[in-house]
Amino acid sequence: AASYTGSSSEEDEVSPRDKQQVTASGFTDFCVKNLRQAEFGRREIDIAEQEMPGIVALRDRAGKDSPLKGAKIVGCTHINAQTAVLIETLIALGANVRWAACNIFSTQNEVAAALAEKGLSVFAWRGESEEDFWWCIDKTVNGENWQPNLLLDDGGDATHLMIKKYPAMFKMVKGVCEESVTGVHRLYQLSKAGKLNVPAMNVNDSVTKTMFDNFYACRESIIDSLKRSTDVMFSGKQVVVCGYGEVGKGCCQALKSLGCVVYVTEIDPICALQACMDGIRTVKLGEVIKQVDIVITATGNKNVVTREHMDKMKNGCIVCNMGHSNTEIDVNSLRTPELTWEKVRSQVDHIIWPDSKRIILLAEGRLVNLSLSSVPSINVSITSCTQALALIELFNAPPNRYKSDVYLLPKKMDEYVASLHLPMFDAHLSELSDDQAKYLGLSKAGPFKPNYYR
Repeated sequence: AASYTGSSSEEDEVSPRDKQQVTASGFTDFCVKNLRQAEFGRREIDIAEQEMPGIVALRDRAGKDSPLKGAKIVGCTHINAQTAVLIETLIALGANVRWAACNIFSTQNEVAAALAEKGLSVFAWRGESEEDFWWCIDKTVNGENWQPNLLLDDGGDATHLMIKKYPAMFKMVKGVCEESVTGVHRLYQLSKAGKLNVPAMNVNDSVTKTMFDNFYACRESIIDSLKRSTDVMFSGKQVVVCGYGEVGKGCCQALKSLGCVVYVTEIDPICALQACMDGIRTVKLGEVIKQVDIVITATGNKNVVTREHMDKMKNGCIVCNMGHSNTEIDVNSLRTPELTWEKVRSQVDHIIWPDSKRIILLAEGRLVNLSLSSVPSINVSITSCTQALALIELFNAPPNRYKSDVYLLPKKMDEYVASLHLPMFDAHLSELSDDQAKYLGLSKAGPFKPNYYR
């Protein structure tokens, strides 16, 4: 019988690019680690669906109308059981898709195999090299008889590749949907420079993404990631969280609840004041770096934790990143002759100094919760609904509705996404009377928040 053991391990002497794999139906347009693990991936997708009521409801409600019929979507996201439910929903809504991973460590190999076995062009495996990473994205863009007309991106890498390598193809795209802080920042930079030739939807700043995925999901997944990778006891530990946005807030709340002494670093006085009001001391990193047990970055910036900081860390300090990009911790500065890298387990490394001091680096500074753990399925369901609605809107919008700029989804869509998930909690909404609606100046059906609300 097939064994599940090691299905998500990156340890394999043969690169997937050198393997010839064929599905039961004869399909070959894919590249995954091990097609034989498809059965296990399918079971994981089935489990995820049970905790993703919103995206399943959207699939059931909109499927008969095929609102994405004719859509050809390039996807570059994490590839796990939860995103597989989104991918299969897009297909059920009429789309053709080609998919790659946005992170070299977050792919669940068995899930990628399940998607490939079903006939999906997926190019991803856990533990890709940097060259593999870009090769996989290129394969999603440059397929035989394939002209994509939509991009679903997480981090902006597929968008970046198309603009640089396939500018003519990019101009024919109807729109880009981006869900990460990093990717949205890139889009605004492109727009400001006049290099964004197509409309783009900023999903990250939708309330349903920012509040539920960035805050609630990270509140749970940071603990799970650290426990799985280091077996650390949190009570009494001193932790510094760099950044007090929604991700940082979620991390801090979870760590405080387990008895940690938590510090925050911030550049924004408003976020810093929020931390102070939440009972968290706001410091400069250099003020506490010698004493803390755990350092977590969540800023979306670069070089937040430098070699100088790491030289000063105490023996056994755990260092990890909760931001999308791998730029927050200056990992390259650790690849020097005087330091020794010692692998502890998959994506857990000791970095050893000449005096025998060692720090524990997780996922080589990449997104720790999706590299070493996962995120709650219901939170991915909420984000997935928002992404699907953004793609439907971009694909079906009249030609002049959107210019080459970055847009937010209207609050009405945010509220619709939230409403799809309420039945899971047996939640019952109250309704405004005509008189109450008139008093507030609102429609009884919403939206209940202004578009500037976040």
